[in-house]
Amino acid sequence: MMLLGVVLVLLAAGAAALVATEESSTYTLFGYTVVLDDLGMFLAGAATGAALLLGLWLLAAGSRRTARHRREVRAARTRASEKVARLEGEKRELERRLEREQVTGDRLVAGGDTAPDHDTITRTR
Repeated sequence: MMLLGVVLVLLAAGAAALVATEESSTYTLFGYTVVLDDLGMFLAGAATGAALLLGLWLLAAGSRRTARHRREVRAARTRASEKVARLEGEKRELERRLEREQVTGDRLVAGGDTAPDHDTITRTR
């Protein structure tokens, strides 16, 4: 879209430069000679103006679309980084829980205060 806008603006600028450099109403372009009367000059000027306006409109529309796309990408990256940070926090919390459970499990296996004594179990029978 923007490329077409640039082409139209350049064509309009080229047409304006061609008219400004010629001293008569006879124009030679790409091997063709064109002689324009007053009505022809008016219509050519109107077409050139329309091409310029259309080109500028296409440039503006392309710029808005590009800016909107960049905002969407920036927002998606922000959401993704927030999600990663949240998941990393959850991971750290789970690692801390696992570490606490392993310490508690080691006390039980080693016969710490929380584990019942084997002799106590056999005496109660």
